[in-house]
Amino acid sequence: MPDRIFLSPPHRTGRESHYLQEALDSNWIAPVGPFLRRFEEGIEAYTGAPHAVALQSGTAALHLALRLLDVGPGDEVICPTFNFAGCVFPILYQGATPVFVDSGVSTWNICVKELQRTLEDRAAQGRRPKALIVVHLYGQAAKICELVDVASQWNVPVIEDAAEAFGATYEGQALGTFGDLGVYSFNGNKIITTSGGGALVTSRADWAERARKLATQARDDAPHYLHSELGYNYRLSNVSAALGCAQLEAIDDRIARRRAIFTQYQQALADCPGVAFSPELPGTRGIRWLTCLLLDPAQTSATPEGLRQALAADQIEARPLWYPMHRQPVFAAYPYYTTRHISDDLFRRGLCLPSGSALSEADLTRIVTIVRREIKG
Repeated sequence: MPDRIFLSPPHRTGRESHYLQEALDSNWIAPVGPFLRRFEEGIEAYTGAPHAVALQSGTAALHLALRLLDVGPGDEVICPTFNFAGCVFPILYQGATPVFVDSGVSTWNICVKELQRTLEDRAAQGRRPKALIVVHLYGQAAKICELVDVASQWNVPVIEDAAEAFGATYEGQALGTFGDLGVYSFNGNKIITTSGGGALVTSRADWAERARKLATQARDDAPHYLHSELGYNYRLSNVSAALGCAQLEAIDDRIARRRAIFTQYQQALADCPGVAFSPELPGTRGIRWLTCLLLDPAQTSATPEGLRQALAADQIEARPLWYPMHRQPVFAAYPYYTTRHISDDLFRRGLCLPSGSALSEADLTRIVTIVRREIKG
């Protein structure tokens, strides 16, 4: 059997073992320790965010962001339908209602015009959403400045879900730092990883302090265990943060490699009919977390599922694009706004190709050979 090629596996820097041993030798195995603050400071320095709180997952960070905005039962939160369910579940944790909005063609992220129409319609029904979640899918920027501007016209706070886009920029500014609150993920498949992990960033010191309290079981300042509100066990461990410190040292190299892999796919498949790739806005630098292609059925008989199966037969992992949230059984009852059904079309025509930064040239050749064979017949 050929070696397995995964979609986006972890990529070690070589420093992880050293930092992990340092954490173990110091006996800082409990959640809070020196590497935890060091990792947070690294995130702050790299992104320019004044305050970072390292947590167990990006989903935990989103949940705390909603808590900080006092989202609760009866409230509505707007989010994109073309998305991962982990972005939506925290809305339900708070007893609130997700309102889904379709994508735009130029970014695949939430559409500015659809957002404006959604806000107008909710207002006409006497509803003002409590928050807007903007997601930067696949490491590529949404039209974040325009989206923040529209939201501000309606006094709707913005949570930026940059879980897939750590290291990406818009006009030189880090994604995740445009909204009121920003979220990153350091899951095992992300561009850098702490195994499982995430972070919440904000410009407000009081929000960062409150997030830390909520993430450590909301323990009050007392010599005994005293709790006056609901809390969570969301803090990242010192050991996981040690991994993150090592990974963070290589972030620029990881971005450069993923962008190079994307370019190599583009060049290798340039003569294949009906093939297009995920867009990148002018003035932005995406991290190309995953290379995503689209197949045009008018130009090729190849299908995303056929291509996925052909790759799987050679032990190569590929994945469909996100199945829209309004199509998910768990979210089917919630409002959805669209005029062009872009997210449905993206799902039908799209596929994510292996994009890990440790992908070898031989691996790329193996993948491209199968893709070209399937598309060209």
